[in-house]
Amino acid sequence: MLSAVQKPPAGVSLYSRFVNRPAGRVLAAVAYRIGATPNQVTCLSALFTFPALAAVALVPPGPGTSVCVCVALAVGFALDAADGQLARGRRSGSPAGEWLDHALDCVKLLGVHAAVLVAFYRFFRLPSPVLLLAPLVFQLAAVLIFFVTVLTEKLDQGGRATVARRCPAVRSVLLLPVDYGTTCLGFLFLSRQGLFLGVYCTLLAAHVLFLPGFLVRSFRRLC
Repeated sequence: MLSAVQKPPAGVSLYSRFVNRPAGRVLAAVAYRIGATPNQVTCLSALFTFPALAAVALVPPGPGTSVCVCVALAVGFALDAADGQLARGRRSGSPAGEWLDHALDCVKLLGVHAAVLVAFYRFFRLPSPVLLLAPLVFQLAAVLIFFVTVLTEKLDQGGRATVARRCPAVRSVLLLPVDYGTTCLGFLFLSRQGLFLGVYCTLLAAHVLFLPGFLVRSFRRLC
C-alpha cells in the first residue's frame, strides 16, 4: 500500500530513490502497525537528527562518534521520508503536519552546517581560516535549494508545469552530491580531518555549481 503512495522518482538522486525512500517505507509500515501518527514520526526524526548535530559541535571527532553521527543522521532522514508516506497511506495529511515537517527540515539544514562550522573552529586544524566560510556558503546554498523547491511546488499546484514521470539514470547520479543523504554519509569521515574536509568541500562545490541552473529551471517552470 505504501509503495503506491510514494512520490514519483523524477528529480530524485539514487540515494533517495533506492535507499532513503525504501527505508522510509519500512519505517512508515512499522509506524502504521503501532498506531503512530505522522507528526510523531516527524518528531522522532528530530530526536535522531539534532542530538547527532550537537555531537558534531560539542564532541571531539573520533571513529565511534563519526559512525554514530552518520547512522543517526541517516535514520533521521529516513524517518523524514516515512512521515510523508505514512500521512499519504493513512490519508491523514494536514497543513499543520506539513508545516511541522518543513519547519524541522529548515532547522536541520541550518543546524548541520552550523555544527560543522563549530567543529571546524574547535577541533580542526584548517589550512586556512578562510575555510571557516565553507559551512556558511554551504548552508546558504542548501537552504536556498530547499526553500525554492518547496516554494515552486506550492506555486505550481495549478499544474502549469509537467514533471517527467521517468528519472534518467544519469540525472539520478548527478543529483547525488546535492542529496542531503550524501551529506549525512559524509560524516562517516568526520574523525579523519583531511578526508572529511575534502568530502565536505566537494559537496559544497557541487551545491554551488548546481544552484544557478536549478534556480533558472525553477523560475522557468512557473513562467
